[in-house]
Amino acid sequence: MKRNFGLLSCFVYSMLFSLSLFAQTPSTTLTPQGKQPLSGVSAERLARIDKMLDQTLSANQVPGLVALIVKDGKIVYHEAKGFADVASSTKMAKDQIFRIASQSKAITSTAVMMLWEEGKFRLDDPISKYIPEFANPQILSGFRYGDSSYSTKPSPREITIRHLITHTSGLGYGMIDGNEQMKMIYQKAGIVDLFTTEPVKIGDNIKKLAKLPLHHEPGTKYTYSEGLDVLGYFIEVVSEMPFDQFLQTRIFDPMGMKNTGFYLNDTQAEKLVTIHRKVNNQWESFPVTFYDPDYPKTGAKTFFSGGAGLSSTAEDYAKFLQMYLNGGAYNGTRFLSPTTIKAIMSNQVGDLLGDGGKDYGLAFGLVDANGVAQGGIGSLGTFDWGGYFNTQYFADPVTNTIGILMKQTQGGTGDESSWKFRQMVFSAIE
Repeated sequence: MKRNFGLLSCFVYSMLFSLSLFAQTPSTTLTPQGKQPLSGVSAERLARIDKMLDQTLSANQVPGLVALIVKDGKIVYHEAKGFADVASSTKMAKDQIFRIASQSKAITSTAVMMLWEEGKFRLDDPISKYIPEFANPQILSGFRYGDSSYSTKPSPREITIRHLITHTSGLGYGMIDGNEQMKMIYQKAGIVDLFTTEPVKIGDNIKKLAKLPLHHEPGTKYTYSEGLDVLGYFIEVVSEMPFDQFLQTRIFDPMGMKNTGFYLNDTQAEKLVTIHRKVNNQWESFPVTFYDPDYPKTGAKTFFSGGAGLSSTAEDYAKFLQMYLNGGAYNGTRFLSPTTIKAIMSNQVGDLLGDGGKDYGLAFGLVDANGVAQGGIGSLGTFDWGGYFNTQYFADPVTNTIGILMKQTQGGTGDESSWKFRQMVFSAIE
């Protein structure tokens, strides 16, 4: 039933998205917040959102945040609240830079699809065609806790590029993996999962990863993984260009994303928001754990994590999302074709995510018909994701609305602003 329902949802969404493309010009760029009268959004309800965010800070649920709402290409709300660094009483600014972690995945996916449009590969090519170390994948079949040794069985099929981009490859995610055995296997092998200040190169890391066992046969389950890190290295192989340079020259520079990248220069480093945690109801800087929180501005700066490594601002990321709402173009440059975007915005994982209201495409989570019925998360085909340090975004192609809420916290804080922000943004659309 879900599969047929998904096909119907995909068809309806495709029609709605096609209509939205005709309603906009490919050159639509963000218009700065100004004094112009609001159109399509309630000023009174934007004030409600502002009040809710103020209450979040006054309740000490977060130390600071930046929120941005775009409607029809116009910034209708953009506010910075609280502190970027509590210890020094540095106030938050609108152009503050945040570690966006898993929000990096959609950017990496976009780069993959740009190369796909150039005919460099097919999505169902085995990744071993480009990274030979992935040939003959093995699936974990046994594990010994005493010495972290394990046994495997051959996988009936190879990992494809589509599997990697949709988190169906069977790869794990090391330190944040839900499987303790996988955590131990990755740690013993010295896999860099997320962030590092050490002189590690993604090629070396991915070649080690390729030799480790899989959770399951590729294509049979959705398992959040390091697939986009693999694809970051894949981009280097296919484009014959370092991954960071590819993103800089092909996406960030032409899109005008001036404060987005893996590592920060001295001026940008001053804008980096501190990661905070709450201890005895007081905010303190998050300590060094399995990663150094200062990785974007210190250390070797050689590891380009396609799954989690980028930092950005709210406005920069809104430009990236607006490109998708524009049908693949922004700032006078076409990045993707409208037909490619339709594929990206189609359910690629079938029934694997169940009936919870979300599907997954080739870059984003997608609101399906069940999600629309739940209410408060957007129209059919609204695309979204978030990041490890409490950042989030969503973009609705039917109402042409973008919402971004950036924070930098770890651990429990009692913060409920994320779901409230999204629900209240869609309630403000007229």
